[in-house]
Amino acid sequence: MTVQIPVETLHPTIRVLSDEQIRAIHHASLDILSGTGIVMKSEAARELLLDAGAWEVDDPAAGPGVKRIKIPEHLILEAIGSAPSRIPMHNRLGQLTMPLEGDNVFFGPGSDCIYTMDVETGERRQCVADDVQRMAHLCDGLDGIDFIMSMATPSDVPTMDHYLHSFIGMIRGSVKPNLYTANNLRDMEDIYEIACAVAGGETALREKPFLLLYAEPISPLLFNEESVDKLLFCAERGIPVAYVPSPNTGGGAPITLAGAIALGNAECLTGLLLSQLVRCGTPFLYGMNTAALDMKSAIVSYGAPEWPLGMAAWTDLCRFYDLPVWGAAGASDSKVVDAQAGIEATVTIMTAFLTRCNLNHDVGYIEYGTTSSMELLVIADEIIREVRFIMGGVEVSERTLAREAIHRARPGGGFLADDHTLDNWKWAQWRPDVIDRMRYDRWVKKGSKDMSARANDRARQILEEHEVPPLSDEAEEVIADVLARRASD
Repeated sequence: MTVQIPVETLHPTIRVLSDEQIRAIHHASLDILSGTGIVMKSEAARELLLDAGAWEVDDPAAGPGVKRIKIPEHLILEAIGSAPSRIPMHNRLGQLTMPLEGDNVFFGPGSDCIYTMDVETGERRQCVADDVQRMAHLCDGLDGIDFIMSMATPSDVPTMDHYLHSFIGMIRGSVKPNLYTANNLRDMEDIYEIACAVAGGETALREKPFLLLYAEPISPLLFNEESVDKLLFCAERGIPVAYVPSPNTGGGAPITLAGAIALGNAECLTGLLLSQLVRCGTPFLYGMNTAALDMKSAIVSYGAPEWPLGMAAWTDLCRFYDLPVWGAAGASDSKVVDAQAGIEATVTIMTAFLTRCNLNHDVGYIEYGTTSSMELLVIADEIIREVRFIMGGVEVSERTLAREAIHRARPGGGFLADDHTLDNWKWAQWRPDVIDRMRYDRWVKKGSKDMSARANDRARQILEEHEVPPLSDEAEEVIADVLARRASD
């Protein structure tokens, strides 16, 4: 008789900061806030901070009349303690699909690309509003993509309205959780009105949020009115928010990664504090972006190793705070979908999994975040699925040890026709969608297509065949009203 012995599966992981390093960065950030201070342009946020116990000092070096607000340590610690460690993100159908917590790892695209690589013509062109819905549609049909962002700055709608049009395109194109951006409070109000209609009311949206705001301060230490007011708007309504600084090394932050993380941590914790001062328990996604400002080209590099290494470090820091964490993966500085794009996407996706970073955006970016690519989205989806298989570890159990199958096998024979193989092959082996494993003659017969061409075929197939549940008539009526109101202004 075989005795079943339980064996725990080990899942690969990495950590880049020691406990001592985490404490050093944490205390450096507290020193920045209490000693150096921030510049706050939002009057509402300024009053919140001063009423809570922060203080204001003149900063003659920054210009006449400029003041800095200095934030005491205890306010930050209280805010960390009051923020939830979990953000239960739903899709627009009300299903919990993306719980941002613990070791869960999720992926999605980015926002605001000026250009796109046209999936039909292969030409680089300016984005239009229809690209947003088509990108969302593609993401909806990719199993490894968990949420959506716009991937575009539409050039064919009024400039001040493009965030609103992007949000509408995203919710029409996909049911998956939505990370949106907005221009100002007017955008926020209109997007919120539409979101409530989609969810079935304000209470339903708060109970099952399907959207999360992405906003940023300006590194170093400048909190502009527009971004802060969006943060406060969400906090008042219980809408999850990511307030993510971009302390790019050598640009808005020191050239050293530790200095950039200490600065970004101070800026992110300020956003966290504001959210908790408005409403204790506001869901807040912690994180930053530590791309490198390339000293030779002056681009902000999306493929530089400083970004994933920084992500690993701030994820360690975030575990110290017990908050859900923001990151980035699946992007490239390459101008086309080539080997460089594959290398950079793979390194960042693997890092996201190994660090257990909860939410990872910018999948499908090429040209350092300027251009979107459906082909890279498809390839990154393949990478995500493959790395997720690796991260699952090796199950050791009676089922996987296959002792009975080994006992049955004829020496020198094989296991192809064994019952154990027939019963388990569908889950025991990973199967690709666009990675090629054909024999050479068959590959030639199928057109000798490289990875980029196969990804293009896959993207076009999804756009043609995948169906997305439509919005309700009530939601479409609200959208029509909002757009009519905008057009009449």
